Amino acid sequence: MALIGKIRAKSGLLVAMIGIALLAFILNDYQSLFGIGEGEYGIGLVFGEKVDPKTYSIASAKFQEQERNQAAQNGKEFTDADMDASSDKAWNFMVDSTILSKEYEKLGINVTDRELESYWFAKDGFNVLPDLAQFFNDSLTGIQTPQSIENGRVKLKATLDNLKKSKEQQAVDQWNGFKAYHTDRRKTEKYFGLLKEGVYITDLEAQDQYYANNEKKTISFVVRRYTEISDADIKISENELKAYYDEHKSDKKYFVRNATRDVKMFDVNIRPSKADSTVFTAKMNTLRAGFSASTNDSAFVAKNSETPIYFSDKRATSVPEGHPKADRYQTYPMSLDTIFKTATLGQLVGPYVSKEKMVLSKVIGFTPASIKARHILISTNSSTEEKVIAAKKKTADSIVKVLNGSNWDEITLKHSEDPGSKDKGGVYEDFLEGDMVKEFGGYCATAPIGKIGVVKTDFGFHIIEVLERSSSNFPLVASVSITFKPSDETVANMESEVNGILMKLDRKVSKEEDPFKKAALFDTIVTRANYAPRVIQIEDKAPKVYGFTTTMARDRILELAYDEDATVGSMTLSPIRDKDKYIIAMVSAIRPEGEPLFENVRAQMERELVQEKKAKRFMNQMAGNSLQSLSKKFNTPIIDAEITFGNPQISNAGYEPTIIGNLFSGALKNGQRTLPLKGETGVYVIQIKTSTKAPATTNFQAEKDQMILGIVNQVEGQAMGGLRKKATVIDNRKLSELGVRL
Repeated sequence: MALIGKIRAKSGLLVAMIGIALLAFILNDYQSLFGIGEGEYGIGLVFGEKVDPKTYSIASAKFQEQERNQAAQNGKEFTDADMDASSDKAWNFMVDSTILSKEYEKLGINVTDRELESYWFAKDGFNVLPDLAQFFNDSLTGIQTPQSIENGRVKLKATLDNLKKSKEQQAVDQWNGFKAYHTDRRKTEKYFGLLKEGVYITDLEAQDQYYANNEKKTISFVVRRYTEISDADIKISENELKAYYDEHKSDKKYFVRNATRDVKMFDVNIRPSKADSTVFTAKMNTLRAGFSASTNDSAFVAKNSETPIYFSDKRATSVPEGHPKADRYQTYPMSLDTIFKTATLGQLVGPYVSKEKMVLSKVIGFTPASIKARHILISTNSSTEEKVIAAKKKTADSIVKVLNGSNWDEITLKHSEDPGSKDKGGVYEDFLEGDMVKEFGGYCATAPIGKIGVVKTDFGFHIIEVLERSSSNFPLVASVSITFKPSDETVANMESEVNGILMKLDRKVSKEEDPFKKAALFDTIVTRANYAPRVIQIEDKAPKVYGFTTTMARDRILELAYDEDATVGSMTLSPIRDKDKYIIAMVSAIRPEGEPLFENVRAQMERELVQEKKAKRFMNQMAGNSLQSLSKKFNTPIIDAEITFGNPQISNAGYEPTIIGNLFSGALKNGQRTLPLKGETGVYVIQIKTSTKAPATTNFQAEKDQMILGIVNQVEGQAMGGLRKKATVIDNRKLSELGVRL
């Protein structure tokens, strides 16, 4: 809630630090990451050593606890997917900390206590750390000023001193975690700072970049696109394809750097039948009649709704989907907005679809669709003493007597104890009644516009003036929600159909020995059954799969792919149930590191060989002809374009780096024409019309700065990628859990 949620005068300054301490289990001695266990992989490998599962378990629990608390503070559900994401963060944090610890040791990177204090207190050239900004921001404006920074140092020192002196274990852990976290963070900054300082661009590189960007050529060309010939018209024999493989398998572009596996699958959605629809419609009609006649909506919802939630207060507010506050209230489709806003008390609306359920709503009240008000808070600081409350009430009443339109801002700034609004004249805009505590929201929803009143809440006395209130209302609703799902009979029929397809696949695929043909046969059978095959690629060093609703389905796919007997053609023994769909899957490719297997590059090489044959045909047809004759002969236009070496694009043609390189090689002069050139999208014959030199200059600093900036921005990502590769990181957590790859 915007208003009351901001009132946190005594919320303490430890919020950020507690969060940091929960994460701060930095492995200063990286050896502690490694453990001894059974199997070759354990839960994973770093530098060829098994990661200690106990250390990982502690790290994962800390990350999950931190993010679960954060989700709760934001009023959000902490899902299984969130839990997995937290564990992934813990894993990456451990691995990266371990790798970087070795780098710090080699380079002698350390952080002294004096440096750490300057880092915390924003002294000796250090700026305020974002996670400590709450100590240094001005309490009213939120802006950092010299005075607020000085005050922040005092507050931060007092807080840290209390932690250091405390004998309580929680405080000790927070202090140790806080110090360890920032020590490691500062080491990381110094390490990447060294790498960035090492970035250098020579004058020659900057000069080449300048000319590449500023030397231009205007050209005219004719292009024959490869798409002009159907692939089916180009015949490739098996011997030709194998010869092409033998000749090119060692090419760099085909080299497999990371071992992967492909799993092909298709989904069969489990949908209600027509008979199910008839039964469901009858059920909804019965519910509608009962809900309409009900005099106890709470009991009716509790008995009939799959989500038996009933509110009799403003929490029952319902807003259209897409509304800025849709995550805080019930919602209805935007298409029903007019119906709900003009509904009468007791009216039923629906059924309509919301969040995968069919919903029937009864309007039980109304609330303004938007309110604007201003207030002055005289806080009671949660006191229950009658003398304190009476004194605060007297203060509020005395302020009301002197308030008018011209002095409101001045009095608010002087007296209001709401830090979230006092610098804005106490104004809150576009809020709903339910956003506020009951007394505050109720007054704003019903008081006459412009009337000033005093309202007591748990936070104190609010002097309130309602400035604006929408003439339209949002409904308060009681809702019955039911999932429209298929009957057991429908599910059984669907399962029978899926099993039939699975048996056919197994029968046909098992007879085929060629791995490439096994995968092609899967596509053919699935397509003929009117389903769409899809493929997911899994990396051996970090096996994960996405796009599944349930953990069980995801695990079944991983078990299939990494079973010790898995080969191309291995298939699920039975359909995988993934909530509202069945999945049938088959291992369609296994790619070890190194030179590619023929079946894994066959399709790609066949496409490239087909393109080569098309190119040769076009080059023979186009040789020795002028642009005009080519245009006339092949009924294709002559296209004009301007090109630079720095941008390997040709207007109206596409990405053609080889063609651009040829044209800037210096072999052709203005007016000359190329031989037919094989490009990415077709075969070109090009005539150079003009060449424009770059403006003369001896200053290439702008190019140098831009090139350095581009490299600096990539340093951290590229460095960590290289370090992870050097450490040969293997994430085996999931496969170890499944008992597949130990």
